[in-house]
Order: sequence, then structure tokens, then C-alpha cells
Amino acid sequence: MPTAHVVGAGIAGLSAALALAEAGWQVIVWEMARHAGGRCRSYHDATLGCRIDNGNHLVLSGNRSVAAYLARAGAPGALVAAPAAHFPFVDLASGARWAVRINDGPLPWWPLAAARRPAGVGLGAFARSLPLLWAGAGATIADAVRPAGPALTRFWEPMSLAVMNLPPALASARLMRATVIEAWRDGRLCRPLFAPHGLGPALVEPALGALARHGATVRFGAQVKGLAASGRRVEALAVGGETVPLGPGDAVVLAVPPARMNALWPEARAPEEASSILNAHFRLAAPVAGPPLLGVTSARTQWIFVKGEVVSLTISAAGFVEGADTEENALLATLWAETRAALGLPPAVAPVAARLVHERRATFLQTPANAARRAQPLTALANLVLAGDHVATGLPATIEGAARSGETAARLLGSPGSQGHAASGSAG
Repeated sequence: MPTAHVVGAGIAGLSAALALAEAGWQVIVWEMARHAGGRCRSYHDATLGCRIDNGNHLVLSGNRSVAAYLARAGAPGALVAAPAAHFPFVDLASGARWAVRINDGPLPWWPLAAARRPAGVGLGAFARSLPLLWAGAGATIADAVRPAGPALTRFWEPMSLAVMNLPPALASARLMRATVIEAWRDGRLCRPLFAPHGLGPALVEPALGALARHGATVRFGAQVKGLAASGRRVEALAVGGETVPLGPGDAVVLAVPPARMNALWPEARAPEEASSILNAHFRLAAPVAGPPLLGVTSARTQWIFVKGEVVSLTISAAGFVEGADTEENALLATLWAETRAALGLPPAVAPVAARLVHERRATFLQTPANAARRAQPLTALANLVLAGDHVATGLPATIEGAARSGETAARLLGSPGSQGHAASGSAG
């Protein structure tokens, strides 16, 4: 049986591996780390004394590739949907609180109702956001959403940071538009999905279990250092100090970060500029009351996730946030003060443990220029395809984008022994 070699066990690689195994390929996954999941995983943190996610990721009910991924993993119910597409916010400068409430149904009428819009944002301001839907390839979100005002600061900026990991003045309007069209047009597609037991148990462990049931092999601590090509095919992988030959029907999926992809396949020319995310995790003596997800404006803190006795917050595009590089203990104190105020907790409530987790290369820098430079999944080699949230999917670099890229890579390779994959396939 032909073998598909998947290089990388992040969400993109796991997505490709699951789809390929389902299509009948023998699958081998090569992962240089000692764990799967990449930037989406859970682990026991010694400082906090509990299991946490390495970062906070938001998945929506309309993320069809994540849904397909979970179905292939045999865990369709691993993520739990909120009862409605409601996104609560607080502005720490003014104390204003509101919720963005996206209505169910194919006609998005929610901006017409003042109670469903951000506080202080009029209908006219939202109407002036419509140019986002036809923005050119070189436009940023701030270019499309004019003039600057409450609609930008209380809606588009937090959404840009959450989805694009960039402020609106830098983020590609076209990539944001893809999320608007796929999810925000209908509340049934825009419900937040939560992982009650963590991202690892929801997204990673079921995938590894399903691959094992398919007879796939996952090799941890195995770094692919090079590809040997002859003619229009990959003929071998250099793994550690060994050479792994490929048979005539075998194929390779490169699902690795941009710098590694460029090192292994320089023709990818994947954009290597990155934007970071800073996460702060606070463990309390007891669970706290509060919404599972809370947006924050006029603060360093942007999004707060309440998970029982663990409260985690996110600072996306941390390199562009003033004060995000403050000394750790001082920054933790500031962030906890913001979090306590946002959640309305008494001054006496304090964490028993806290820590920062800095993902310095969380996403590629999703500017219009870099969006145009994303590598295409097809390559000049008939048995090599590319995957990853930085590969061209038409979506931002999110979990959905990663899952979509793996799904696309598997589709391009087709069934084992097919002659239509990669060289003659289409990424459309």
C-alpha cells in the first residue's frame, strides 16, 4: 500500500493524516517534538500545579473543517457550543458593558438592533464597515473600516486581534472578510466552541487515537532534515541520521512552520515574519463566576477565558501592545488587576499561582503583502504538497485554517495510487 509521509504533527499535519488514512493511505507522521498539537496542546504546568492549554484558541460552530477533523477523529462532541452567538465585552476605561449578539438565520439583521451592537456604536458606523466585503488585496481592515471611531475600537479592533493576531492598521482586510463570510453571517455558525477538558483532550488526543486505529505510525522526536528529489518526485527523506526511501506511489505532506518549510522546500518562499501572542494563566483557590469568554477594551488584556479555577487571558499581537514586554511579575500584577476588574471580582480575590506563556511565533504576520505571498499547496513535485495555517487557504491563520490546509493537502493527493494528485490537481 502506498505510504503518505506527513511531516509535522500540529493541527494541519494531524488533519492531513486523518483524511489520508480515511482515504486508504498508509500514514507515517514525523514530528520533531515529543508531543503532537504544535501550538494547540495541553500540558501539566508545574508553576500552576494543574493542566493548562499552551494558548487560548477560539473555534466557532461554523468552522466546517474543524467539524470534519473531529468527525474523522471520532470525537464530534469534543467541543461544546455556547447556546447563542453572544460575545460579552467590557471597556475598562469607561466601565461600559455590552454584548455583540449575532442573530440566527441567513439574514444578518443584528446590527439594526442597538442592544446587539457594541455600546456607543450607531447603525451608520456599522454600515460604513461594508467596504470590508469588497476591499482590494492591498487593503487593511483599517483602510476598509472608516472613519476610525467606536466601531473600530469596540468591534473591529478586538476581532482583528482575535482572528488576525494583528491590529487593524496592519491586518489584511481580505483575510478578515473570509471569516465574516464563513461564520459571522449567521449566529448558528458563530457560536463559540469550548473545550471543557482542554485543547489536547479535545483536538489532539482523539486524532492520535484515530490514527492508531487506522494503523498509522506517529514518530516523535524524529526531525526530517531534508528531502531528496529526483525528476519530479521526492525520492527519500533524511530523518535524523537516516535515509527513508519512498516507493513509487508514496507521497509527502509538509505541514511545518514557515521557516522549516522554507528550509526543506525553498521554493515555498513562505512568509517568515511572525506575530506573537502572550497568554497569562491565573489559578485561583476556587472556581470563579463569569462568562466563559469575555472581550476587554481599553486595556492590555484583550480576551479572558474562564475555565473553573483557572482564568486565562490573551494579548494577541503582543509585539504591538505597549507594555507587553514589562518584567514578568509586574506584568502579571497589571494583568490580574485588569482581569479582576473585568470580571467584577472583589479586591481580596487573588491568584494562588500565575504564569506567562509567550508564543513568539504564533502566526505569520498577516499583512496584505504577506497574505499575497502565502505558499500554494501544490508544488512542482508530483508527490509533494504543503499544509499549515500559513499556506494559502483563503482563511486567516487559525485552527480552522490549519485544519482546512490539511484537508486540502489530502484531497490533492487523492486516493493511494491515483494519478491525479498534486501535479494535476487543483487547490481551488
